[in-house]
Amino acid sequence: MHAGWQDGFLRYCTDVRRLSANTAEAYAHDVNQFVDFLSAQWGEERAYDWAAVDYRVVRRFLAELSQQRFDRSSISRKLSALRSFFRYLLREDAVTHNPAAVAPVPQSERRLPEYLYQDEMEKLLTTPDESTPLGQRDRAILELLYATGVRVSELAAMDVGDLQFNRRQIRVIGKGNKERIVLMGDTAVATLRRYIAEGREALLREGQSADEHALLLNARGGRLTARGVQQRVSKHVLEAASSSRITPHSLRHTFATHLLDGGADLRSIQTLLGHQSLATVGIYTHVTTSRMKQVYTAAHPLADGAGSDDSEDRGRRPGTEELR
Repeated sequence: MHAGWQDGFLRYCTDVRRLSANTAEAYAHDVNQFVDFLSAQWGEERAYDWAAVDYRVVRRFLAELSQQRFDRSSISRKLSALRSFFRYLLREDAVTHNPAAVAPVPQSERRLPEYLYQDEMEKLLTTPDESTPLGQRDRAILELLYATGVRVSELAAMDVGDLQFNRRQIRVIGKGNKERIVLMGDTAVATLRRYIAEGREALLREGQSADEHALLLNARGGRLTARGVQQRVSKHVLEAASSSRITPHSLRHTFATHLLDGGADLRSIQTLLGHQSLATVGIYTHVTTSRMKQVYTAAHPLADGAGSDDSEDRGRRPGTEELR
């Protein structure tokens, strides 16, 4: 099994492991990087000698990645790719053991996620020009990302039929083709109703490739792609003069952070975000400094005046320090 391994591995990732196409491609890229490493170590003629790979070779590969300044999360993903690849080779009887299975996963550098403060989020929501169909669509994009915490890919895949206005909820198909329900408030409902009745109807009428089912449409009347959503969010972030580090995924972090600040429990946030593990949501235990000060001042008997000036903390953008 030489250069022909890739197609079989991609099918294994998507059909057996049920990974997304993007994750499968990323894993294949990581394995190719491992092949380049083996070629440099052993020569091109032995680069595909999978049976000769042992635990020490995998460790040397991870050490080289570290020397090349790859961050810990990237190294961890590449190790996951190798573990999946050797599981695939075991199924194909190309190897007798998985040398990546015993390699330790690097400890991730846990950083505070980027998010917007409430006034920043309110400013961002007002940037689209709602006198135009595309402006109404963009306002709907921002409202949905903030109101529901959905991923960009989930938002782009939404159909009009997924909306349940009477229940204030939306049916979402997430990672692993798993279905969940997300909630929305009156503001998001009003924005969506207007977009569907006015902006979306205009895009369908004037477009060249109308998609009758898609919720979010491009200027041609077809479904707006995830990349298109990212571009629109980035445009409005710049117009609102927010941090250049803010991305569409940051609005998902904003959703979770504001829920936590408002008193929501982690289990509920986990369900709304569609995370399988509660540990994944643990990063949101970073309640904002202003919220901590409010709680401390209200609860501690000797807290009079504590935290009265939070200007220094208020100006510090999350995501720039490691989570201690």
